[in-house]
Amino acid sequence: MPRIGETLEVNDSMQRDYRYVLSAPPGKEFDAGFTPHASPQKMLEMGVFEGKYLNDCREEFPASWYAKAKLSDEPDPKVNYFGIKSRKPLSYWREKGWIYGPDPRGWFQWYCRYWLGRRLPDIDAIQIKRWRAFARHAAQVRKNCMPADIACRPRQRQGLLQWAYDPFI
Repeated sequence: MPRIGETLEVNDSMQRDYRYVLSAPPGKEFDAGFTPHASPQKMLEMGVFEGKYLNDCREEFPASWYAKAKLSDEPDPKVNYFGIKSRKPLSYWREKGWIYGPDPRGWFQWYCRYWLGRRLPDIDAIQIKRWRAFARHAAQVRKNCMPADIACRPRQRQGLLQWAYDPFI
């Protein structure tokens, strides 16, 4: 597991020669307004992004994250926890202006790096604000679904999981 003060170097298909220093312990010292339900490892194990995310990032992230991860060489909705299509292409995210700072894969890549202990105050503030805004989906699930009915609103539930919210609310 990475440690405070360690410098990680990234060389994958989307980013070359990027380095960052870990300044917080893994999974700890999060912003008070950021309380994710699941770790990146748990999310990957449950099935997110149709199995097509971080597949070529094994050198950057802990091997334990990949031990039980549900991955796919091609996007496969069956890999998702709720078994439905749930992602837009990266080009869509770029068009919307949703890619910030040094994380070319978007929010989840930011979260993985934040979870490991990277802190970039300006970028962190943007991404945490986006995460908090996603709470509206949890409110819609609570309003429209019976508590035990996980088949209700599966697309929103998958989205909640992919933003580290509890999809079983």
